[in-house]
Amino acid sequence: MEGIIAIMMSAPPKFIFLGGLREDYCITHDGRTIDGALGGNAIYAAVGARLWTDSVGLLGRVGSNFPSQWLEAIAGAGVDLCGIRTLPEALDIRTFYAYLSPDERTDTQPALHYQRVGQALPKALTDYVSSTRGQDQREKYSPAAVRPDDIPERYFKALGLHLSPADYLSHSAVSFKFQDQSSALVTLDPSERYMTPTFRDDLPRLLHGLDAFLPSEREARSFFPSSGIDYWDQADAFASMGPKVVVLKLGAAGQILYDRENNMRWRIPAYPAKVRDVTGAGDAYCGGFLVGLANTGDAIEAALYGTISASLVIEGSGALFALQAAPGLAQARLEALRSAVKPA
Repeated sequence: MEGIIAIMMSAPPKFIFLGGLREDYCITHDGRTIDGALGGNAIYAAVGARLWTDSVGLLGRVGSNFPSQWLEAIAGAGVDLCGIRTLPEALDIRTFYAYLSPDERTDTQPALHYQRVGQALPKALTDYVSSTRGQDQREKYSPAAVRPDDIPERYFKALGLHLSPADYLSHSAVSFKFQDQSSALVTLDPSERYMTPTFRDDLPRLLHGLDAFLPSEREARSFFPSSGIDYWDQADAFASMGPKVVVLKLGAAGQILYDRENNMRWRIPAYPAKVRDVTGAGDAYCGGFLVGLANTGDAIEAALYGTISASLVIEGSGALFALQAAPGLAQARLEALRSAVKPA
């Protein structure tokens, strides 16, 4: 029988992050290799939020092979784990990324990229293909996909839910469940697997009612592959599908933000951090964004929270690295960045 990790805070967490807990293999933009480290978009998003709040929880599935010491480390960082369901079988939790530059990455052909940097391919990646296979399924859940029944009742008391890249079915079912049973804000960072023209009729149903939609530039371009429309046209097209706010994450170029309800367009620059490892930056951005939106009700402030979360993640390596930041550093960076935000 499937089990639930009963590691929880005394009070229900205010912010919930759905997504993957993974084992990361990464080649950084400057050729360093990081092999077999705790990773996954859910934990990076939770860390991005944890920089601003002490009330964070995870929603996901892990296999029997997921290292218990990693769960202990996550719980030790103040993250509620009662939404993590452990399956009786092992799951493939490998994720591979090779960064060709801080803004360009690939997740296939690991042997080629380890050879490029003069390193032997880790044995764990011998038969690796992709960590996102099956996320575009419309009719069948993958074993790792979160179902509505996986949601602990206490999580419906949250102020906000963020859906990190995951299965389309998980995003659809969990989002609808929260919108039906909770007053929580709901934000979404899509899987690249379903950001394609074949989902042209499906995406509006998914985006309807969202408080914010937060795709990357790459995902937006994939959804509109040959239309030739610019960032603002893309943001407007996504906004017409129903979310109140659309943010296109542009990496080192910052973000553009379209506030549909107020018909406002904004450019938010990236914070000038020293880039060491950009793994998880976009996820951390989303975590900070959700907390900022809930705390202030202001999409611009939310974008600033997210930008600072991302800046702290990229200055080191490891999913929990940013939590070592000096007290007050996030707030100081937030104050410094405000004056750089400009309407478009």
